[in-house]
Amino acid sequence: MTAVMEETSKSVRSSETLLLVSEGFRFLKAHREVTIVLLMLAAMALVGAFAPLLAGDPMAINPAMRYKPPSAEHWLGTDNLGRDVYARLIYGTRNSMAVGFAVAGITTVIGVAIGVYAGFSSLGGAIVMRLNDAMMSIPAVLLAIALASLMEQGLAAVIVAITVPEIPRMVRVVRALVLGIRRQPYLAAAVSIGTRGLPLVFRHVLPNMFGPVLVQATYACASAVITSAVLAFLGVGVSPDIPSWGGMMASAKSMFRLHPELMLYPGLALSLLVLLVNILGDRLSDAVDPRKAKRGIL
Repeated sequence: MTAVMEETSKSVRSSETLLLVSEGFRFLKAHREVTIVLLMLAAMALVGAFAPLLAGDPMAINPAMRYKPPSAEHWLGTDNLGRDVYARLIYGTRNSMAVGFAVAGITTVIGVAIGVYAGFSSLGGAIVMRLNDAMMSIPAVLLAIALASLMEQGLAAVIVAITVPEIPRMVRVVRALVLGIRRQPYLAAAVSIGTRGLPLVFRHVLPNMFGPVLVQATYACASAVITSAVLAFLGVGVSPDIPSWGGMMASAKSMFRLHPELMLYPGLALSLLVLLVNILGDRLSDAVDPRKAKRGIL
């Protein structure tokens, strides 16, 4: 009997997975702009991943080649130290996307864990939310600058410094979702047949908050990209020698009037990445909101 129930459960989960995949393809087919955004993000990710094959040494200094215009050797010209702007832009794509995706992933895992605990525990939830409110009262950029200045320079320090301010936002969203799910009849039915603890969370809670959590993760990714550029522009967290869009804009600000293109290139790349992630988050938000779907907003 137990074996039959397990097989039935596996069959149901397999059917749910296939249905989810089918709905995903149907959504992409109906919303071409989402498909285009995903393809553009994938292209930027591939550019960053294969940066060594697409560009030269981004840290090679040649003072004799300072502020050279675009040429066959340097497609976007050179900066104040004679470094290739194209190579630094490509490597900056890798660093920015690495920070964005890492922050989004870590924020989601930790934020969901804390948010689920806060949603199911009355006393623990009250304590967690008061700490949450205290952290959210501090501007995220200032907190990130303070944390990054306390750690050794490097990409890992930037990721940690940006992740800490982003976690409270995810916790707040997840706790609100859990409180809503707890009032649903299907959860009471699952508890009545003896489903408790982690099985209850993984089978009935997490699947029903997947959409809103994914949307919040995209916003965390976009925020992380902007904050990492701010930190690099201020010279906090990442060494100025490491290629980054914020660092490129910082080194170009002194000669902005004579060579505005040196700030324009990384600025456009930063704007494009943030715009794509925000569009993706907005469309996912529309997709997981049944009220918008009923009104035909999709």
